[in-house]
Amino acid sequence: MRPIRAAFLGTATLVTLLACTPLAAAATDTGTAQAGDKGRIITVLAEVQQLTRFPVTPGSVSQGDQVVVRSDLFDEAHNKVGETHGSCTTTRGGADEAEQCLVTYTLPGGQLTTQGVYFNYIDQGPFDSAITGGTGEYKKARGWVHSETIATTPKVVRRFTIHLA
Repeated sequence: MRPIRAAFLGTATLVTLLACTPLAAAATDTGTAQAGDKGRIITVLAEVQQLTRFPVTPGSVSQGDQVVVRSDLFDEAHNKVGETHGSCTTTRGGADEAEQCLVTYTLPGGQLTTQGVYFNYIDQGPFDSAITGGTGEYKKARGWVHSETIATTPKVVRRFTIHLA
């Protein structure tokens, strides 16, 4: 099966899972994970660098399709602060598509892992994913990541708001 490059991000995070000319991110970081602060929020922009869709049935969105994505993460001054790496599997095809996504965020001080279902990626709507774990200063991380699309051309750009509980 031959990979098809997509113009959209088919995830969370599905990644992120999310690039055009440099954009300033509305980046904030409240609290510190090492101090165990409740309610720490980190906001970054994700610019999709690579996205490949592997369709089960070329030309349609079908159950079993795979999406692999990598994005660069930027702070409010547009300094690169990390990356996302993710993959999604289509669990419901057609117009009301759903994808199960796993995404890892590499950030200063460690990594965060997330998981969630992303509905209707073609519409590029907002979605939330659960934080399932982490490494380094995020080793006991719990919470969620809210993602919203802020651009789709020339590349997909998403704002990720990471809520650490």
